[in-house]
Parts: sequence; C-alpha cells; structure tokens
Amino acid sequence: MLPFETIEEATIFLGRNLTVAETLWFNYSAKKSDYCLYCHNILFLFLIFSVVPVPLVFVEMMRSLGFDKYKIQPKVSLSLSDMFRCYKDVMRMFVLVVGPLQLVSYPSIKMIGIRTGLPLPSAWEILAQLGVYFMIEDYTNYWIHRFLHGKWGYEKIHRVHHEFTAPIGFAAPYAHWAEVLILGIPSFLGPAIVPGHIITFWLWIALRQIEAIETHSGYDFPWTPTRYIPFYGGADYHDYHHYVGGQSQSNFASVFTYCDYIYGTDKGYRYHKKVLRKVSCCTSFVVYPLLLDKASFLDKFGLAIERGI
Repeated sequence: MLPFETIEEATIFLGRNLTVAETLWFNYSAKKSDYCLYCHNILFLFLIFSVVPVPLVFVEMMRSLGFDKYKIQPKVSLSLSDMFRCYKDVMRMFVLVVGPLQLVSYPSIKMIGIRTGLPLPSAWEILAQLGVYFMIEDYTNYWIHRFLHGKWGYEKIHRVHHEFTAPIGFAAPYAHWAEVLILGIPSFLGPAIVPGHIITFWLWIALRQIEAIETHSGYDFPWTPTRYIPFYGGADYHDYHHYVGGQSQSNFASVFTYCDYIYGTDKGYRYHKKVLRKVSCCTSFVVYPLLLDKASFLDKFGLAIERGI
C-alpha cells in the first residue's frame, strides 16, 4: 500500500510531477495492500496457463490448412481430448500446489526487498533486470534439469513431464508436484539477487511462463520474434529433448543454448541437425521432419553421440 493519501502528497515526496504510468499506478495500487498486489501472480499465472496455449490448440486442429509444415514432429497428432486432459492436470496442479505456494511465499518477497511504491522503474531498468533474471534462471535451471535426468531424478520425478514426447503448449507446466516446487527456485533466485519493483516481478513471471509455452509449442514458426534473440533455444531446440525422452543427455537449458554448448550437452542435437540437413538436400522437406525411424536414429546415431561414443 502506498504511503500517500493523494497524488499531491506523492508529487511532494518525489519532488516532481508523476508520469502518466505513475499516475495510473497510484490510482490502481494506492488502497491495495502489498500482499494483494503480490497475489496478482495467481491471476496472471492462471490466465497465462489457460489462454496463451489456446491458439496452439487451433493450430493443431487445423494442421491440414498449411500449419503441418511447421510441426516439428509431424508424425505425431494430438486430439482435442488429449490436450484438454493435459490442461485439466495442469489446473489441478495449479490449484493444489502453485496457487497455495504463491499465497504462503509472500514473506520471502518482502524479505528480499521487492517494492510496490513510487517511483516506478524506468524501461531500461526493467529490461536490465529481466535480462539478469533470465540468465540466472537459465543457468541454475540447467543444472537442476541435468540432475532430474539422472536415474533417481527421472524415475521419481521428471518422467511425468516427459510423458509428452511431442510437447504442446499446455504441457509446459505439466510436471510432478516436486518438480514444480524445485524449479521454482531458479525463478526466484534472480529477483532475490537483484530485487526490483513488483511490476518487474510480474513481467518476469509472465514472460518466463510464456517463453516456456512457446518452447513447448511443438511448432517452429519462421515469424517467431524470439528467433532474433542471441543464443535462444526455442521450440525446435527443446523439442529434441522431449523427442529423445528419458535417455536424453542433451539440450537441458530452459531458455538459451550457451550452457549446453559450454558443457557439451548439445552434441546429440547438433549431430541430429547435421543428419537432417544432409537428408533434406535430397528431399523436398526443409523443416525438422524426423524422417528417420525414431528408434533406429536414437540407437544408431543420437544417443551414441550424446554419450560421447
């Protein structure tokens, strides 16, 4: 809750007139508690999980209208009931785990210093902090993800997320409850190290989940804006990880590709792409068509490269 009763008091405190954005923020947040503002995360996550993947559902249902050429694994087709079942499971996890976690984690947000008052951060400050959050999350998520692909981590926890070998948008948050809790740590580390405004925190949570949905979309669209982000993995990159499944020792990074490159965990993927490029030179297919039989490819090429054989 802002410590000002009127805009005039806020103006005196700042020593200048409020910007348009700050005036809007004052009018919206002045009478709301910090806890109420923090709990907006629950609404944002519900809307993102429910709404953002919907266009991908229509694309999946209308593949015959020209979208099939963008499907990363075109041999796999999911029915509307399959996607709705995934959404129901995600919402169950949201109600039982994600929502309650948001409700009880408010003290940690206050402890690290996320602020709700004036002045609002500049656009450059928001962008810089978001960049730091993505880098920190990506690095820590990489190592946790590698751990979850160990024998115990995969069998006990991570195998749930890999039930979708050809991922869809709704499957981005589809996971074991323990994985949901564990992977909340990398998302929290950035704001803990570089705390900012609650608006920046909202944007971080929203953008990270939207990115995860795009990465799990199952489609490699040429017009996707994220293609222009340096070292960005994207749907094609992460789709390979799901395609290989539990045996995968490749493409662990959540957002960028540099960790996999540095630590040598992208060899299977790069070899896979090399083979497909050679095959595409002799065919009319130009996207990731998985032309080779999956079991044959993995046994003869992909897993051997990943394991350094």
